[in-house]
Amino acid sequence: MTILILGCGYTGQRVASRFLAHGVEVIGTHRSWSIEDVRKQVTPGMLVLHSVPPQGTTGLLEALGDAPAKVVYLSTTGVYGDARVVDETTPPDSSHERIAEEQRTASGPWSSLILRPAAIYGPGRGIHERVRKGEPVDTGDNMVSRIHVEDLAAHVEAGLLSDVTGAYPVADEEPCTSREIAEFYARSLNMPLIEAGVSKIRSNRRVDGSAIRRALGIKLLYPSYRTYLG
Repeated sequence: MTILILGCGYTGQRVASRFLAHGVEVIGTHRSWSIEDVRKQVTPGMLVLHSVPPQGTTGLLEALGDAPAKVVYLSTTGVYGDARVVDETTPPDSSHERIAEEQRTASGPWSSLILRPAAIYGPGRGIHERVRKGEPVDTGDNMVSRIHVEDLAAHVEAGLLSDVTGAYPVADEEPCTSREIAEFYARSLNMPLIEAGVSKIRSNRRVDGSAIRRALGIKLLYPSYRTYLG
């Protein structure tokens, strides 16, 4: 078995580590790779994680031919647009830039699974890091959902190895307001909460990721932001 990770970044590196720990061959691409470089790495029956941003996807899926057995595409809950409550039945906003790549992935000659993660956090990334560094953080009464990068990697690993198909949102078990998260980390880290002067937060959605957890048999390592301090 060979794993090809298209876009081996923050999440892709965690996925690679999981498979490497089991002695599986992993090939990870990076920004300097050309479409031809990708094409040379493709082998029949390989499993593919596609996490390349939309602006870098031209010709990428076509380079895979019909070789992969399974492709998992990492999209985003941003595709749900203005929806305030999201689950596996919520229709996406067809105008979002990620939808076209979702559709190309789903229409390929392979089994496919679309994962739409909420805000990804973990080591070096997230509100806890900004609070720890004494940087301004966005606060507000808007609802946010998140997923720890290790839990997202677990979804990807299980998804690649499963027969599950379709498109699902991915999130932890405790959506809450931006202010709740910021205040929790400020208290827990014994740091002052420095509020950003102008909020950059645009989303306001509560995401239910329980359907894909059930389908893949996932038990979250970090079911809530309260279980992770970095």
